[in-house]
Amino acid sequence: MHQILEAIQAGAAGEELANLPVPESYRAAFVKRDEVDMFDGLDSADKDPRKSLHVDEVPTPELAPDEVYVAVMASAINFNTVWTSIFEPLPTFGFLDRLAKESAWGARHAQPYHVVGSDGSGVVLRVGSAVRNWSPGDRVTIHCNHVDDQDPSAHDDSMLATNQRIWGFESNFGGLADLAVVKANQLMPKPRHLSWEEAACNALTNSTSYRMLVSHNAGAMKQGDVVLIWGASGGLGGYAVQYVLNGGGTPVGVVSSASKVELLQELGCEAVIDRKAAGYRFWADEHTQDEKEWRRFGKDVRALAGRDPDIVFEHPGRQTMGASVFVAARGGKVVTCAATSGYMIEYDNRHLWMKLKSIVSSHFANYREAWEANRLICEGRIQPILSAVHPLEAVGDAASAVHRNVHEGKIGVLCLAPAEGEGIDDPAFRAQVGEDRITLFRRHGA
Repeated sequence: MHQILEAIQAGAAGEELANLPVPESYRAAFVKRDEVDMFDGLDSADKDPRKSLHVDEVPTPELAPDEVYVAVMASAINFNTVWTSIFEPLPTFGFLDRLAKESAWGARHAQPYHVVGSDGSGVVLRVGSAVRNWSPGDRVTIHCNHVDDQDPSAHDDSMLATNQRIWGFESNFGGLADLAVVKANQLMPKPRHLSWEEAACNALTNSTSYRMLVSHNAGAMKQGDVVLIWGASGGLGGYAVQYVLNGGGTPVGVVSSASKVELLQELGCEAVIDRKAAGYRFWADEHTQDEKEWRRFGKDVRALAGRDPDIVFEHPGRQTMGASVFVAARGGKVVTCAATSGYMIEYDNRHLWMKLKSIVSSHFANYREAWEANRLICEGRIQPILSAVHPLEAVGDAASAVHRNVHEGKIGVLCLAPAEGEGIDDPAFRAQVGEDRITLFRRHGA
């Protein structure tokens, strides 16, 4: 991989890269099948990704006809990497074993290790015999929708495919590594004005936010909509705020500190609630929610936005779903994509059915949605929300920070890239977009 890195840094042509040997093994971050019981008996908060994530050499798998090898320059941490690393809600080796039963190529994924990571930016090294639109030397970002397009259920909306998976979570050979194996239909052009780490942090959460708010498959946001955004300075919310502002809506951001309020206001979100300062207690105890607190929260939202939110951008799950259903406007939508505070949710169904509200599920994005979200990054209309960067050797520290929720935006990981700031191919456009806008989250995260 050192020879490959030198060639990429020297600007080698695609033909030269294609003639370099692909190593028999490569450095990767992974969890081990024989360690899935290591946290048994511990509460989730006490499970430490630094103990379960290993960085070492793994064998290079054979390339399928519809796949490519990508030299990964940088990647990023997502909640699914945290879930894999603490083996919650279940070990991901079951996903790999089910994939292995589908085909001979799928069998490669059932290994005693699981290489994690669902984001990446890098350079194409090799393409399979069935790949048409990509060539060695192409600079790319990678989205994580892993789909077998020979299945009829994968068409129309591939997120409804019976065999839809998230790469690096429900498949092996993910992006937190020096090399990745991905399907050709996971590739998108790298934004030329961004560094490797800035380009690597976007695809999963930016595409998810795009589908949740912009796409007709979920939020279908309109101009003038009021959108309540939980965790508005986080890995999803930071993009959601930008989409609402770009789409002519009014974002109401909910965060947990005065510093996050300041960050959002610099991003352009004027209506911000510091939930920690407000001291909301939506749960009176472990089993009982407090409707008076829902009403207090709803009053605060209306004081900022002038009316109830048309869309609630929901991902915390158990802690907030009751309040989300309550505060949504009559006929409004609660669009949910996750449950980071717990999967078993409760809400008062009277407030849903009697006011004709709806709960809309949303999961990542199809190729078209991911491509459009990436195009907006390439055009400088949406900015990366990178707040910190770690080397691959410190992937456990990076995952631990996400697990403990002590970060803003996204945490990047340098893989082959030896230092931050490399990979910018269009500095003139970067200057046009604005260094302060591109690095806003990094400046606040420092």
